[in-house]
Amino acid sequence: MSADPVPMTEEGREALLREATELERRRPAIRRAIEDAREKGDLRENADYHASREELAMLNLRISEIESLLAHAVMVDPSQEPAGQVGLGATVTIRRVRDGQEMVRTIVGAGQADAQLGRIVATSPLASALMGAGEGQVVVAELPAGKTEFLVVSVR
Repeated sequence: MSADPVPMTEEGREALLREATELERRRPAIRRAIEDAREKGDLRENADYHASREELAMLNLRISEIESLLAHAVMVDPSQEPAGQVGLGATVTIRRVRDGQEMVRTIVGAGQADAQLGRIVATSPLASALMGAGEGQVVVAELPAGKTEFLVVSVR
């Protein structure tokens, strides 16, 4: 993870802390599964052993990611963001200039993103391009598919 500041709300911080706590609770059971699998003999062909080791590695990686996010968190109070401008906590309706497709996105801090709910993290390419924009403004986002222009239809 980079050492860049990570904008975060108190709600996002609490969600990350809850996730880390839950992951920590799972560690002993996974370690026991590794030990149980190790006792069964030849580890080269022991699928349970390898699956448990991989699960533990993924769990440890996620815990490290959460710790890094929290260590670099810059707390933001969405109620203090300027009215009428896209900022953390804003729900923005945008229209892709190329084809007129409209979408609604809510800009959230680390630990709160949910693509199904249209919640995008403030450091994502689209949110970064939108930050500070106001209604009627056209922004250009550098997306994986290339540069894309969006018209900010409304901000609330």
